[in-house]
Amino acid sequence: MSEQSNNRVLFVGLVWPEPTSTAAGQNILSYINLFISNGYEVTFACAADKSEHSAALTAIGVKEQSITLNDSSFDTFVCRYAPNITVFDRFISEEQFGWRVSSSAPQCMKILDCEDLHFLRDARQQAYKDTNKSTVNADMPKQVNNYLYSDICKRELASILRCDLSILLSDYECQLLTRVFLIPNTLLHYCPFLLPELTVNSTKSYAQRIDFISIGSFRHAPNWDAVLTLKQKIWPPIQRALPNARCHIYGSYLTPKAKLLENKQQGFLVHGYVQDAKEVIGDARVLLAPLNFGAGIKGKLVDAMQCSTPSVTTDIGAEGLLPKTDEINDKCNSDAKNMITMPCNDASDVTYLTNQPSDKFDLWPGAINNIQSSTNDFIQSSIALYTNENKWTLASNRSQPLYSSIFNYTQQSKQLMHCIDVIMSNLTKHRQQHFLGQVIQHHTINSAKYMSQWIEVKTRLKQNQCAD
Repeated sequence: MSEQSNNRVLFVGLVWPEPTSTAAGQNILSYINLFISNGYEVTFACAADKSEHSAALTAIGVKEQSITLNDSSFDTFVCRYAPNITVFDRFISEEQFGWRVSSSAPQCMKILDCEDLHFLRDARQQAYKDTNKSTVNADMPKQVNNYLYSDICKRELASILRCDLSILLSDYECQLLTRVFLIPNTLLHYCPFLLPELTVNSTKSYAQRIDFISIGSFRHAPNWDAVLTLKQKIWPPIQRALPNARCHIYGSYLTPKAKLLENKQQGFLVHGYVQDAKEVIGDARVLLAPLNFGAGIKGKLVDAMQCSTPSVTTDIGAEGLLPKTDEINDKCNSDAKNMITMPCNDASDVTYLTNQPSDKFDLWPGAINNIQSSTNDFIQSSIALYTNENKWTLASNRSQPLYSSIFNYTQQSKQLMHCIDVIMSNLTKHRQQHFLGQVIQHHTINSAKYMSQWIEVKTRLKQNQCAD
């Protein structure tokens, strides 16, 4: 199917892609380019306003379409465009527009680009807050389990079940969905970032690099928390041990509140947005990513691998970027028994998924430290990598082999397109085999339709009153 020139794919974006600001922006742009290279006509629709960092999609042949929430004009647009495939940018976009696509183009294949599992990130954030409030040394994984079964979880799982295919970046999240929530793996496709294979390239040596770096959008809660952790807990001891070193903080959407964290005397410099993240990462000696919560694959750590820059992070930071414990098939689309062995313990308990063999940490290009109980190991690892050239070189040399073991554009892009083609050619049967999703879709259309129509009428009445 991917060879037919009349195939059309519609992307429904939560925001307009910002590839220089976020890893999510880079990722969705890679899907757009993949469809274009396979002969698809691509249209990107979005209800949000563009920003100064939004990609120039028309420059690569993509049609842009502004759309409105709770407005039947979207239905008219979908009927006219008649997409073969619609890709939803995260579950919120599917909630808002998925039922309209199903009503206006019932034979259109619906794909959910999960990016990361929002309910997992939210559960970890809530658990982190609880752990910090606790007067005792709380067990964070068990706290995560307490918050996992949330309303956000119900909404995101329902979105996955309504779609014909969901793309996941992290093998951990594939396991979470199939082992804990028993989502059929025939609805999932594991595909990390579609990144080019690394070629032998010259990166700066230990002696040519200087200072520490941390990077990430300030709008993203895990990144903002990581900056605060650096400022309050990690950087002061490092600065005392290395008084000439500086820590450079980069990220889009810098706020005045974040800028106030800057202290030049302490070498804590807050720069904000940078056009080329790899340039500044490649100049730094060590990247710091003290992530207390989050989900998915962290773009900053992938960038560090590409630049052969050693990184110090947490197990959450490294999640999805470590060698696989279980053999996760490249497209999550085979028999579940062949992909994952069901655990002996309670499948509703997510804590068993958090334990990573320590020997895998030894393959990390830098260090992985738990900062929940103490930041001392993180601090000492950072100082050692910065001051010991042999340790730094060993860590730097691990970057490209680990990267190459995870990312393979040629193989992974072919597998993704093959998976899509197979489902498209058997769409009716595929939906019959996952009929629960059709049941949820039926009730979603009936409930969302009338609520949306009510909002639309209410909005128009208000506009008419203002006009009068």
